[in-house]
Amino acid sequence: MSDQFRKDTMETLRAETPPRARWVLAALLVAAVVCNINTVVAGIAVPSIGLRFDASQTALNLVALATGLGLSISVLYLGALADRYGRKQMLLAGIACTVLAGIFSSLSWSVEALIVAQVLVGLAGGMAYPTTLSLISALWAEGPGRTGVIAFWSSVSSMATIAGSVLAGVVLTFASWPWVFMLSVPVAVVAFVLVLLFVPSHVGESGDPVDHAGGLLSAAALGCLVLGVSMVFAPGGSVRGGVLLAAAVVLLALFGWREVRARFPLFDLKVARQRLFWLPAVGGLIAVGTLGGALFVGEQFMQSVMGYNPLEAGFAVIPAVLSLFLAAQLSAKAVGRLGTRSTMLIGYGFLLLAMVSMLFWREHSPYALVGTSFFVIGLGVTFVMTASRRALTSSTPVHRAGMASATSDLQSDLGGAVMQALLGAVLASGFSAAVSARISADPDAAGLSEQVTHALQTSFASAVQVAGEYPQYTAEILAGARASLLDGSLVAFLIGTGVILAGAIAVRVGLPSREEERRRAQRRQGEALAGTVEPAPAGD
Repeated sequence: MSDQFRKDTMETLRAETPPRARWVLAALLVAAVVCNINTVVAGIAVPSIGLRFDASQTALNLVALATGLGLSISVLYLGALADRYGRKQMLLAGIACTVLAGIFSSLSWSVEALIVAQVLVGLAGGMAYPTTLSLISALWAEGPGRTGVIAFWSSVSSMATIAGSVLAGVVLTFASWPWVFMLSVPVAVVAFVLVLLFVPSHVGESGDPVDHAGGLLSAAALGCLVLGVSMVFAPGGSVRGGVLLAAAVVLLALFGWREVRARFPLFDLKVARQRLFWLPAVGGLIAVGTLGGALFVGEQFMQSVMGYNPLEAGFAVIPAVLSLFLAAQLSAKAVGRLGTRSTMLIGYGFLLLAMVSMLFWREHSPYALVGTSFFVIGLGVTFVMTASRRALTSSTPVHRAGMASATSDLQSDLGGAVMQALLGAVLASGFSAAVSARISADPDAAGLSEQVTHALQTSFASAVQVAGEYPQYTAEILAGARASLLDGSLVAFLIGTGVILAGAIAVRVGLPSREEERRRAQRRQGEALAGTVEPAPAGD
């Protein structure tokens, strides 16, 4: 380790806040907003996109999760590149590329082109989003100040996700779907200027070479994982999904083998195997994935089953914005007083309550039930993610800040992509099965052609197209499609409830008590002040 790097590290550890801290934080928050808006706008526009391209439910699922796919496959590698070559430079490049990819998305001529464009949006976000948290970790000293900043960053990021849904609904009410992909462009321009003017360069960065082989293996493994989950439960996709998941297992094993033997690993397993790193990482992944999955399925449910228009569906999630804002400081105080484990369990309690309430959604459910579900899910995500991200940054050396921020971003992006892929695939499978059951049970449906039957099973949008071609049966077709989508959505919500329960059990059993967590933090701080920036021993 070089003397200059040790000097930079010690200055970072001793400094409480960076110069012009408010402007620096504002720049990083606006940059995070750009990335998070882009993760949800496609999901809101899915019904409109489905009608425009007559796309299958599986294709629409891919449109909605493509940005998360691009983010999840790139954050580890790009986070390491930022640590080595400059976080500010990577952040600026990511913001600029976001604008270009958004324009490409708005000009897409087919559903396949739109999927590719949204993956590029995700790759651009992978350059920018993890860098915002790594800069916070490098610029703010560990303690209540950093915890509060991370809590605020986490809440603003989550609120931007919800706000993107609202704004997309507004745009779809007054304009066509391509315009939703331009929402982040003016915000990106502001973010670029703020970062350029106020964010310092080369703070606590690493001089170690980048593990390029590990980066490529991680991208391939995570890509196969997300695509495999999206296909394995989808109608007719079990074989392809199974092959992709098998490939993901092999690639992840190769990635682990590479990281154990690499002199300068991309993902330091000595850090990652600490319980105060990997358990909060997985726990946060489940929480933020629940939010993404609930938004994706919920938006289709509200528009297709409850009859909300895009504007109403967008505004329906505002209670989640309110709870994310209200819980930000409460969750930060809870982490300080109760520790990581108890704070995450409080959040999981809220998430479990929210998913159970969604199981009671029906075609004519009052908005009070819908709004309450979103409000409670926002509370849960905030408590879990504040505790999780504080644990990640606290258990990671400053020169590995990019690893902590990339892992945090994986929670948002891989968690959102996997849960959205899982629940979307379950929704598609449940919808297709429900339509098939209704066709089989209806004697009048015996004369339907194979082409019409396939269209009815493909997606709700395809069923709407069929209803338009047979006006004498429009009411019956739409009623059956709504009932089938309701059945598929309830199965998806039930699966989500089971995943949350499993995550809560893992957190309760695996994480240490508040007292033990404090003892470990004091030991790590003593090692850092003595000139040692290595993490606690493996297994701590």
